[in-house]
Amino acid sequence: MIAVTKKLWIGLVVLALLAPLGLIVPSVFNAEDAWGEWGTDTLQKVLGYVPERLKQTADLWKAPVPDYNFGSEDASLGAQSGSYILSALIGIGLAGGIVFGLAKMLVKKE
Repeated sequence: MIAVTKKLWIGLVVLALLAPLGLIVPSVFNAEDAWGEWGTDTLQKVLGYVPERLKQTADLWKAPVPDYNFGSEDASLGAQSGSYILSALIGIGLAGGIVFGLAKMLVKKE
């Protein structure tokens, strides 16, 4: 069981290290935004319309760390990549902690 858990954590860390690809690849291809991180304005430009329900709910949630950036908007690509990795690690830690906590509460000790 420990070997499987260790492999899972290694895989998650590798994925966190790959997170900046969403930032780097668009800059290489001169795209405006990272793929899938579009707001309603970008959807309007790309698709020609924004679904009505998306318009209604677009401002419902504000990210705790907008654009995964702990620095300024003008930060270097390296600094932004570091922010992406740190955001990924924080997300993995929070999600893992929540799952671990729920498992402890729901699973009875024998």
